[in-house]
Amino acid sequence: MKRKLRMGMVGGGLTSFIGPVHRKAAGIDGEIELVCGAFSIVPGESKATGDALYLNPNRVYETYQEMFEAEKKLPADQRIDFVSVVTPNHVHFGPSKMALESGFHVVVEKPISFNLDEAKELQQLVSKTGLLLGLTHTYTGYPLVKEARKMVADGKFGKIRKVFVEYPQGWLSTLLEGTGNLQASWRTDPKQSGMGGAIGDIGTHAANLAEYITGLKITEVCAMLNTVVPGRLLDDDSSMLIKFDNGASGVLMATQVAAGEENNLNIRIYGEKGGLEWKQEEPNSMILKWLDRPKEIIRTGMGYISQDAKNFTRTPAGHPEGYLEAFANIYRAFTKAVRDYKPGVKLNTKDYDFPGVDDGVHGMSFVQTVVESSKSNQKWTKLD
Repeated sequence: MKRKLRMGMVGGGLTSFIGPVHRKAAGIDGEIELVCGAFSIVPGESKATGDALYLNPNRVYETYQEMFEAEKKLPADQRIDFVSVVTPNHVHFGPSKMALESGFHVVVEKPISFNLDEAKELQQLVSKTGLLLGLTHTYTGYPLVKEARKMVADGKFGKIRKVFVEYPQGWLSTLLEGTGNLQASWRTDPKQSGMGGAIGDIGTHAANLAEYITGLKITEVCAMLNTVVPGRLLDDDSSMLIKFDNGASGVLMATQVAAGEENNLNIRIYGEKGGLEWKQEEPNSMILKWLDRPKEIIRTGMGYISQDAKNFTRTPAGHPEGYLEAFANIYRAFTKAVRDYKPGVKLNTKDYDFPGVDDGVHGMSFVQTVVESSKSNQKWTKLD
């Protein structure tokens, strides 16, 4: 396939935060071209977005249903190859389902769906069609996160024993949704966000990062959810003990009321021989800690970094790579899989190193279990 992949988009209109992020990330490697979209349910905004992006007016649609019906009728050399779904949570399932049923691959924002039942239905549909579904758990895209995963897998730290992962933000320290802020309004609305507030929005990122680096799965949680800001409808603060499938234990904290914090996702992992520490706000450095020798600091782009990390590194050492590049790495891996796709042949997303439908189902199971645990007097709650 000696051409750019053709991408459609659902959501991501002029007032969107995450839509432009996806468009920039998808374009970084020059492998993807945005050709159509249904960008908003607000009358006129989809057309205005298409105009701003210089798209063919005939391929700017008012609804995603209209888009998929029209696109699948186009000749094979014109129709989209995949769709990027960048809507609020409650509109992830419908477009993803219809895209797969229409024969198109899917990239969808995290979380994969509004609830666990929807996630499992998408999992079944992916299995049935053999099509690809990528999930944008962004932080797995950083080169040093991939380096950390490789070091753990190679046994550099021995058997993993302890994990501390936290994601403090401060932007919801006040009732921001009461001021008309669009991002705050939908993220704190259970009808749009789902059963989890902070735990669904950023807690799932923390859990996914811990599982991605360690290669382990969270099996049980002992959780507490808080709603700190008066008048808020969903949790804005969470803390929990976690157990992993190898017997390791951990602590996970995710809060959006830590005043003064930005996006301070950070993780510490300890094994028998040593451990590591990585912070998202300073993503190009990682601290290694050893039982029998001094600490080390390793840096992105250096010659000693593994090939796993080099495959997702774009710039020379000392030139920071950040959020957009991490996002782009998910698109890069997804693009390789789409190019390798052949009807009737199922590809394993793990071979391409991007989050897939199974990660989405596990993430929704995590949110549901945390909510159940928080409501229960029982100490531990097992994941479905």
